[in-house]
Amino acid sequence: MTALLEIKGLHANIGDKEILKGLSLTIQEGQVHAIMGPNGSGKSTLANVLMGNPHYRVTGGTVLFKGEPILELTPDARARKGIFLAFQYPVAIPGVTMVNFLRQAVNAKRGVDMPIREFRELLFKQMDVLKVDQDFARRYVNDGFSGGEKKRAEMLQMAMLQPLLAVLDETDSGLDIDALRTVAEGVNALMHPGMGLLLITHYQRLLNYIKPQFVHVLIDGRIARSGGPELALELEESGYDEIEATLATA
Repeated sequence: MTALLEIKGLHANIGDKEILKGLSLTIQEGQVHAIMGPNGSGKSTLANVLMGNPHYRVTGGTVLFKGEPILELTPDARARKGIFLAFQYPVAIPGVTMVNFLRQAVNAKRGVDMPIREFRELLFKQMDVLKVDQDFARRYVNDGFSGGEKKRAEMLQMAMLQPLLAVLDETDSGLDIDALRTVAEGVNALMHPGMGLLLITHYQRLLNYIKPQFVHVLIDGRIARSGGPELALELEESGYDEIEATLATA
C-alpha cells in the first residue's frame, strides 16, 4: 500500500547550517504521529520543509506524498495536493476578514470558485463542528486574537481546506488548559480514516487529548527513537538527557 507520506534520508539547511541530518518517517492514512524533541532539534524545520518554505534548502533525501515526489513543488501546489500546516505563531492580517480569507483559500485549493451559497453552508457547518461563533468569521485574520483564538482560526482553516495530511507545529504553544482542550476537540472532530496527522510538540499534555499511535523523538536532526504513546509518558518523566547521552556515546 502506498504511504500517505514517506520521508527518506531528508537533509535540510537554513543558511549554511544543517538542521535535518538524514530524517526518515512514514505516515499511513488514518495514522496520528507525534514528534517530540528538545529545542533546536529540527521539529519546526521539518514542518517548514514539508510545506515548502523557501528559507529552508533541502540538500538530500526524498519526500513522497501519495507516492509522488513533492520537493520541487511550490507551497501552494503542495496545499492543493492536500497538505496543511498549522503554524506555531500565526500572523495577523489586519483588514482581511476571516470569511474572505477562507473563501480565497478554498477557491485557490479547488482551482475554481465555490458558489457563495455552497461556501457559506460549508463554513457554518464547520464552525458548528468546531464550536466557533459565527461572529468569528467577520473578524480580521488573527488581528487582536488571543492565543486560543489564533489556534481556533487555524483549525477552521484546516476544516475548510479538508487536507489529507495535517502538520500541526506546536499547536499547544501558549494555550491554557481550556483552550488546549477546545483545540484538541476540534482536531479530533476533523480527523477521518483517509487523513494523516503529524503533531509536533514539546509536551506530552497535548497527547492526552489527541491520541497518537506513534511517537518519535527528534534529536539533532534525526529520529533517535520511536515507540507508542507510552514513549511520550516516559519522556515526561525522564526528559531527553538519557537519549542524548546514548547518541553521544554511539
